[in-house]
Amino acid sequence: MALTAKGRATRERILDGAAAYLRGNEPGNATLDDIRAVTGTSKSQLFHYFPGGKEELFLAVARREADRVLDDQQPHLGALDSWAAWDRWREAVIARYRAQGAQCPMAALMNQIGSVPGAAEVSSSLLRTWQGEVERGIRTMQAQGEVSPDVDAHRMAGAFIAGIQGGVVVLRTTGRTDHLEAILSILIAHLRG
Repeated sequence: MALTAKGRATRERILDGAAAYLRGNEPGNATLDDIRAVTGTSKSQLFHYFPGGKEELFLAVARREADRVLDDQQPHLGALDSWAAWDRWREAVIARYRAQGAQCPMAALMNQIGSVPGAAEVSSSLLRTWQGEVERGIRTMQAQGEVSPDVDAHRMAGAFIAGIQGGVVVLRTTGRTDHLEAILSILIAHLRG
């Protein structure tokens, strides 16, 4: 569907409002009425922009939030070509999750739409892209002679993503980034050899 400038703005307002609502308090069972209330839109507007209803809207929000996870790490994630760049990326990751606190927008959304077709693909795509960016950085450092060629770049990148996700789970429980900071420091130190 081709949208006018006003239509795009309305759709964006709905997405922004839904994302903020879901990000805010991790509601257990958000409804379209909740989204209508926070976005000031009518039911007909919601279904005009999201004909698939709640599932389509929440999947669109999940895609946006997944993009945000990666965007918040840029330009550092896309330029892991020096140890200073790795340190900047580490700080960007920690800053993102420190600012987020115990509320995890992706977890909130997945709780809402976990059984919706396409939900698992949103998470899987995010993790694949993220791991691919880290792997590319490791391979760049190997090509420069900064990381041992014996390091399996794919597995090591997977360890970074698993470590970050584990750190985020602990953050959600404790409200602290200590574990996230520790795992990133340990993995980067391991890369340095």
